[in-house]
Amino acid sequence: MTGAIMIAAALLLPVGAHAQAQNGLSNLFGGIFSGPNAAPSQASPAPGGALPWSGEDGASGHPLMTAAAIREAAGNFNNCVAGMWPDAARRGVTQENFQRFTAGLSPDLRIMDLMDSQPEFTKSIWDYLDILVNDNRLAKGREVLAKDKAQFDATEKATGVDRYIIASIWGIESNYSTQMGDRSVLQSTATLACIGRRQAYFKDEFLSALEILNRGDLRPEQMRGSWAGAFGPTQFMPTAFKRFAVDGDGDGRRDVVDNPTDLIASTANNLKKDGWQAGQTWGFEVVVPQGFNYMLADRAKAMPIAQWEKLGLKRATGQPFPHPGEKAYLLAPAGAQGPGFLMLQNYRVIMKYNPAEAYALAIGHFADRLRGGQPFVQPWPRQERELSRSERLELQQLLAQRGFYKGTPDGQFGGQTREALRNFQASIGVPADGFASSDVLDRLRGR
Repeated sequence: MTGAIMIAAALLLPVGAHAQAQNGLSNLFGGIFSGPNAAPSQASPAPGGALPWSGEDGASGHPLMTAAAIREAAGNFNNCVAGMWPDAARRGVTQENFQRFTAGLSPDLRIMDLMDSQPEFTKSIWDYLDILVNDNRLAKGREVLAKDKAQFDATEKATGVDRYIIASIWGIESNYSTQMGDRSVLQSTATLACIGRRQAYFKDEFLSALEILNRGDLRPEQMRGSWAGAFGPTQFMPTAFKRFAVDGDGDGRRDVVDNPTDLIASTANNLKKDGWQAGQTWGFEVVVPQGFNYMLADRAKAMPIAQWEKLGLKRATGQPFPHPGEKAYLLAPAGAQGPGFLMLQNYRVIMKYNPAEAYALAIGHFADRLRGGQPFVQPWPRQERELSRSERLELQQLLAQRGFYKGTPDGQFGGQTREALRNFQASIGVPADGFASSDVLDRLRGR
């Protein structure tokens, strides 16, 4: 499992670059969203009794993800780590600490399988929300809000960031600190800095992790998390920690793992610096009228809410919109058969934290429920099934054959696939909602 980004990417569409790269939902969900593991072949030892590396080429096809390239890089791992000392020194890491923190590091090659995993089957957005927004998690969230009320009060006053959003991220990322991941951040980021297809990105993460330890904010045993290096209850990557972590209680350390004061203040600081608008919500569930032009359901087509009202959109609760002049864009995650949502600036901020629409929707909705709000009003099209990876690949290939899709079919749905699907739907006179149903696949097959 690769965490929330991969999960939500398989559900809806990932947008933008990594924010909090692959994080704590990997621990929460276990193997729910993962395909079967490949049979081990010349498997490498795995830490802590974890599954070993499959010994096979990565599914991405990247030349650095072939089994031969992985083995070669693994054989040079110690030299690679030692070669990062000059960069660490330039960042202020002492030689003593560099040697202390890197002593005994070995590559965790199982990460190569996780990095390139492509699940055959995925969860629908309604199943995803059912798993995340449940009574047990809500009850725990309310306990946390009550227990840390003083800190939430102070942080909300200082930053303007909604306490319920902070509590929602905490709950969804780590189930309130109970499932944060158990891989060493140093080992994971060192592995990825020396092996595989994103070495430059993870070299920065590894060096940043060394800086955190050198400064004394955290101890190595506290820095345990996902395979990609995200750690703590709200899953900071090391580089994000450097940008956003704050010392909330003035003790000289920025402890976002075991200190709720620092955790709450740091998560709020992250959202504030990403553009959180105080006193505003993230979005509204809306009823979309019959015959609506779903080509307007696009992140790039934001317009004032009053204009959406003129097009027939209304709040699902029947209440008026509080600020009709606010700009919003329409999201229809289940197409014309499911609920619509008008998304505001704060939704975009949540997506900077983790750039997947399903994740951001879950965070916003969970926050509303913590606040005392109700479940979504409109039903999801639960009769629809999610396409398998082979079907997603076939859909892209058929769209390409008809001239709608210009990318390389890979079974992963992004903005280019959604746009191609909309254009095909428009060409056959059905709602151009971009929803990849089994019916639209049958139409592409000519049935």
